[in-house]
Amino acid sequence: MSGLGNGDRDSDLGAMCDARGFTLIELLIVVTIIGVVATISMPGLLRARMTGNETSAIASLRSIVSAETSYASGCGAGNYAVAFATLAIGPGGSPDGYLSPDLATALAPRKNGYLFSLGPGAGGAAGTPDCNGTATNSRYYVTAIPAGVGTTGTRGFAGSQSITIWQNVSGAAPPEPLAAGAGISPIQ
Repeated sequence: MSGLGNGDRDSDLGAMCDARGFTLIELLIVVTIIGVVATISMPGLLRARMTGNETSAIASLRSIVSAETSYASGCGAGNYAVAFATLAIGPGGSPDGYLSPDLATALAPRKNGYLFSLGPGAGGAAGTPDCNGTATNSRYYVTAIPAGVGTTGTRGFAGSQSITIWQNVSGAAPPEPLAAGAGISPIQ
């Protein structure tokens, strides 16, 4: 009987020794390969994210330019708003404004890695108060600059009552007057 017991134990030990797992070296090789693949793909992912942020900034500027045009014809008596909050309010104080809340509810909105600003345009003059009694201007200047040049975007953007969106490859906002040259060009 004792022979059978020892034989069973020996066969169990043999089965355990035959069951193989990954060695430490094999695991380190796999982790190294994953690290190399991740390192190679990160710049591409960063570029894709910056491109998405820039596309979003351009779309947001187009929305702002469109909102300004609607505001000028609907409430501004031909003049423009110089604050995002003004575009948030519709005629007669209606909560249905000209611009979406994601841009209209902050003094200086931040969206998808870009910082937006809105103010009077160069050479503008104070206009008559709008239909809600808010001050207006004959010109406006809106900008979108990356929060981190090279990480959230590489180009700065600007627009005005001319309706064209301009870009600056340096990351700064194109200065007024908006004109082509030195890395500055229209998007459209």
